[in-house]
Amino acid sequence: MIGAIAALADGMGAALLLACGRAEGFLRLLPAAGAQPDAGLALARRSFWAMAFCLPGFLALHLMEWSEKGRPAGAGLLLAHDLAGYVVGWLGFALLSYRVAHGLGRGAMWPRTIAAWNWCSIVQYLLLVAGGMPLLMGLPGWISQTTWLVATFWALWLEYFVMRVGLQMSRGQAVGMVALDLALGMSLTELMTAMA
Repeated sequence: MIGAIAALADGMGAALLLACGRAEGFLRLLPAAGAQPDAGLALARRSFWAMAFCLPGFLALHLMEWSEKGRPAGAGLLLAHDLAGYVVGWLGFALLSYRVAHGLGRGAMWPRTIAAWNWCSIVQYLLLVAGGMPLLMGLPGWISQTTWLVATFWALWLEYFVMRVGLQMSRGQAVGMVALDLALGMSLTELMTAMA
């Protein structure tokens, strides 16, 4: 667990820089890449701890939705399906991004990029939860909608920025990676809903 906390501290330092549009966040992830040949893969493996650290945000978003729309029938089963989709979607995008990076001849850049993407997911969940808070506090609809829109845009932009800088992609390619992630998530949501 101490290793996970240390990885979180390093990862969040990098993620916060990246969330501010500062590409040097990547340098915080792997300062001594040349020292060990498999340092990048070890970094990527450690970064998957972010899945556990994002879980409270994932659950908070569900609770926020239920408080707005009412708790659905069979909420426990729906939540179990969504949790399965959470894990499959996360690992699925990591695998897809690995394939894309290698297909573009940028496989060596993938470990640090996926590590940044993993740690930035914590920032994305924090943004989305913060964006939903005005609705829970009963603030006027225009405030709630504006904060949700800003949080969602920032979260999407952050993923775009990580892919563009990390894999040295064109703008169109980076937009395509974000679209791929969204499409995967929506497909899994539809699949899990159909199974419920």
